[in-house]
Amino acid sequence: MAHDFEVRSSELLLDAPIIAVRRDEVVMPGGTTAYREVVEHFGAVAIVAVDDEERIAMVNQYRRSADRRLWELPAGLLDIKGEDELTGAKRELQEEAGLAAEDWSVLADIITSPGFCEEAVRVFLSRGLSAVPRMDAEGDEEADMDFAWVPLDEAVDRVISGDIVNSIAATGILAAYVVYRGGRKTRSVDEPFELRPTAMAARRPGPDLKKL
Repeated sequence: MAHDFEVRSSELLLDAPIIAVRRDEVVMPGGTTAYREVVEHFGAVAIVAVDDEERIAMVNQYRRSADRRLWELPAGLLDIKGEDELTGAKRELQEEAGLAAEDWSVLADIITSPGFCEEAVRVFLSRGLSAVPRMDAEGDEEADMDFAWVPLDEAVDRVISGDIVNSIAATGILAAYVVYRGGRKTRSVDEPFELRPTAMAARRPGPDLKKL
């Protein structure tokens, strides 16, 4: 029988706009306890937007933690109180790529860094694209963001070569390749996103969950 890792106590160490850090006291196999630090997160969505020529909409954005620009999918935090994943994805696609889509499905659900962070991301596939007015950028990095259409096969090659290293982008690109070249089926957008974190959102009044 699998061990139940019961949490005896929790302490909030840091509460910042887009992350928090807590320390959990967890019961280990054998009855001892150990402390584990967990980075809390709102969860996020990302979009593999594929046009009629099988090109993927991608953005190039500076990331301070990596100290470099990364090629990524349009993506963003689930940081609006009560907003569902599909609504958030539609908002991010318009904000970062100036696109709307007629057809939506789920490609993948991932936990990006399960060793210490609860960030979970729902990756959507969107098709039937059309141009719409791009929303104003909310942050300094977004104001410096570049956009490009990347052919699906080229995107896969760039993942394998190490040019595209963002884990969410790599997951979405490879999943889309399996759908387009391997005939695999995507999932319904109505499928519950059970991995979505809730701790930070529950503590904050909203509607903007980034406000402390």
